[in-house]
Amino acid sequence: MKFFIYHIFTFSLFFMDSSLLFVIIAVVIGVYIMIAYNGLVSLKNRSEEAFSDVGVQQKRRYDLIPNLVETVKGYATHEQDTLLKVTEARNMAVNASATGNMKDMAAAENVLSGALKSIFALSENYPDLKANQNFLHLQQELVDAEDKIQAARRFYNQNVQELNTKIEQFPSNLIAKMFAFVKREFFAVEEAATVAPKVSF
Repeated sequence: MKFFIYHIFTFSLFFMDSSLLFVIIAVVIGVYIMIAYNGLVSLKNRSEEAFSDVGVQQKRRYDLIPNLVETVKGYATHEQDTLLKVTEARNMAVNASATGNMKDMAAAENVLSGALKSIFALSENYPDLKANQNFLHLQQELVDAEDKIQAARRFYNQNVQELNTKIEQFPSNLIAKMFAFVKREFFAVEEAATVAPKVSF
């Protein structure tokens, strides 16, 4: 009888230990899922916020361009083709930005940066334009806008890299698949096209 009671007691302890172990494992897994999920949400939100900041800085540049075109138009009346190309490039960039398609946006930004370079190069042939205070101010504002756009793109790409890495790494990739987190595209713009126009006084 004592032997029987001893075995029942031992089995009960084993069963309790197994149950407790199962509960501990379940709690650890649950806590990890929560932490991994919250981490992915945080990275997703940060990348979206960074992308929004890119849009804000780009809009600032888009808003400056019509004033620049009008200023140049007053001095360079024979350069309508160049001015038209700048206006078309701006409109293309605005439209691409509205779609949110990263490849289209990058392509349009490259075209716009090239068009702006041509208009600043054009000013070399018109001394009065080059000396115009409004033109110089707009030129400086566009240089500043370009610097801020580049900084915003770099910040966005850093956040995207962190998010994409988490989505790919094990075991956080399991949580990413479970909750349908998807990788984001980098905002890749050709380095040569993002060089800010030179300001000369």
